[in-house]
Amino acid sequence: MDTRDYLILAGMAVLVVVVGAIATTKPLDAFLLDGAIEAASTTAAMVWITWWALVFGFAIAGGVEAWVDSDDIADHLAGDGPRELALGTFFGFVSSSCSYSAIATAKNLYKKGASAGASLGAFMFASTNLVIEIGFVIWLLLGWQFVLADFLGGLVLIVLLALAFRYLVPDDLLERAREHATDDDDTVSCPNCGMDVDPDETEYTREVEGTTYYFCSRSCVESWDPEAANTTIRERATSLAGWRDLADKQWKEWGMLYDEIALGFVFAGILAGFVPQSVWTALFGAEVLGSPAITVVSMALLGAVVGVVTFVCSVGNVPFGALLYTKGLPFGGVLSYIYADLVIPPIVEAYREYYGGTFAAVLSALIFVAAVVTGALLHGVFVALHGLTGIVFVPDPATVTVTELHIELNYKAALNAIAVVVFAVLYWLHRTGDGATDGGGGGGHGHDHGHDEEHAHDHHEGEHAYGREGGDVAVD
Repeated sequence: MDTRDYLILAGMAVLVVVVGAIATTKPLDAFLLDGAIEAASTTAAMVWITWWALVFGFAIAGGVEAWVDSDDIADHLAGDGPRELALGTFFGFVSSSCSYSAIATAKNLYKKGASAGASLGAFMFASTNLVIEIGFVIWLLLGWQFVLADFLGGLVLIVLLALAFRYLVPDDLLERAREHATDDDDTVSCPNCGMDVDPDETEYTREVEGTTYYFCSRSCVESWDPEAANTTIRERATSLAGWRDLADKQWKEWGMLYDEIALGFVFAGILAGFVPQSVWTALFGAEVLGSPAITVVSMALLGAVVGVVTFVCSVGNVPFGALLYTKGLPFGGVLSYIYADLVIPPIVEAYREYYGGTFAAVLSALIFVAAVVTGALLHGVFVALHGLTGIVFVPDPATVTVTELHIELNYKAALNAIAVVVFAVLYWLHRTGDGATDGGGGGGHGHDHGHDEEHAHDHHEGEHAYGREGGDVAVD
């Protein structure tokens, strides 16, 4: 997110407080004080509930990224059949959960020959909505039912996108988008994180066996290990170097997502504190045209619209979604809200730059419609399963408790304490790696988040390692 996005969100927060002040029956001073207290307690409660899951989730994702080799995956995604869709989903599942990284990696796969269904559908969606850490947070804040629905709905949405690319989008439009995506081939990908790098501008380079590699930031130079490709998963998982690589990868994830997560918590707290229940009831409380079916579809549509205008994506979506569920947004509407994170305005702008305006509009429309259809469909299916089996497939919103903070010496406190230790150890491994004192380049330590955001649209590229030898681009 850039400065403009932060200003828009700040303006939205002010608007929320103003609307709440108009709608409330409390005196203004009492409304502001009570709202601030509830906003702070809601934010703290969400952090307390999810801290351990975020730490362990990012650590597991870092281990998968550090120890599992996913090079040359575009070669496996050339078709749009079940095998290619399954592989695209799997590679997305084990990749970064950052939405900006996901769309750029998908672009890289697409321009290298992967089908639209396997790359822009399966891979791109799975890497933002089916990853480990988002499942952990959904489970803690919303319950196992939402985890199951998120996974099953994700598969449905991927199939819908693949069918749309195959039968609705003209082949010539797909090819024009692929050609547009290859216009920036003078850039290369950072071997460590995949971000797009201009060799003529970056100051972070490293030469290995006659090949010069170009990096996006100092931390990528420091954490990249060219020997890792020649070791097995077991060797990486049982070596100090492998654990340092894990620490570097998970720290990169934190660097790309910490503001999204924090904004999700804070914005959910502001809505909980400053929006009176009467406003939520007016938004979500009445049937549309007296029809339950139309109401489900309308709420799924409303959820997707809210997902677009809030600008928050990936894991940061979940706290806000949990708050919306407690305030009356139906089950399917929350799913559509979560799924719509791939059509927030900054990402739509990235699509335009990657693929051209026409295909960006088509891609965004397809994702939005698929999110609404999937949310409404899963709502109907889970309500029907509840009726048929008696199992609570759609949880009572009252069970989604995010507004009461109770810090007790229970399993949650123990897990959070362990998470603090794990976080500290991984941070120490990241800080004390071999490159921490002798890495190339200058600048600050760590994966520069400002640098990430500067390049989020134009320079965030896929997961293949590129270098140059004798002036030509060489693929390892």
